[in-house]
Amino acid sequence: MKQYKDIITLVKNARGCYILDPIKGCSLASKYKGGCYGNCYAQNIASRYGFDFTVPTKRDFIKDTKQIYLQGFCDVEHEADIVRQIKNIDMPFIRMGEMGDPSEDWTHTVDICSKVAMAGKPIVIITKHINKIPDNLLDVISGINVCINTSLSALDTDDEIEHRLVQYEKLKAYSKSILRLVSCDFNLRNKTGQKKDKRQDALLALSPIDTVFRPSLENKLVTSGIIKIKRVKFLRGDVLASMHRPDIYMGICDKCPDMCGINMAVNA
Repeated sequence: MKQYKDIITLVKNARGCYILDPIKGCSLASKYKGGCYGNCYAQNIASRYGFDFTVPTKRDFIKDTKQIYLQGFCDVEHEADIVRQIKNIDMPFIRMGEMGDPSEDWTHTVDICSKVAMAGKPIVIITKHINKIPDNLLDVISGINVCINTSLSALDTDDEIEHRLVQYEKLKAYSKSILRLVSCDFNLRNKTGQKKDKRQDALLALSPIDTVFRPSLENKLVTSGIIKIKRVKFLRGDVLASMHRPDIYMGICDKCPDMCGINMAVNA
């Protein structure tokens, strides 16, 4: 299988959000078959194009002048070109953590954030905190306009939820810290579904960004009757989704009320 290139790029996804991933690939893909919850969309995309998602690849700016030329940047330095691109995008922020978890290497991620911060746009980091952010980087992120989305779900283990909530609380003193919940429509006739629904209610009480889980028909959570799914409209087509309420936002990013947390109230 192919490995990701180590050159960082700014890309626009199908929902209109601009992504600058400092890491592509995820170590959790080796731990869980199919990725987190059995249906990681990032892993599915990687597999579709023949990339090995299980090997995290650190992506950085090109430093060699010859390589800059070969990659099509001519005499424009790569870092300066990325900053210019960010300044000119038609969204109020950029996002890290779409095709990999930035916490795989916090030192590298924070270094990239520091370099692109001069573009003057907030930086959203979406992470499951595979690794804890080192204490020596906390003061650094406090000086950058960063909004850290801690991703979790009632589908996580108790230990995973506790770990992520601890990191979420810790980061409140240094950055905008937001919870991002992967929610489901749990089947209350199923004992496991009942248990996880109660856990989800507790997490929803923390006022997270509510995001929809999109499983396949073959997902074990579906076949075992733990979650319920239905076909819903998503972008230009239909997808299977598990929605515990019908009004969870699934549209394009520039119409989203939450904007990955940058529009949400500051930490309480």
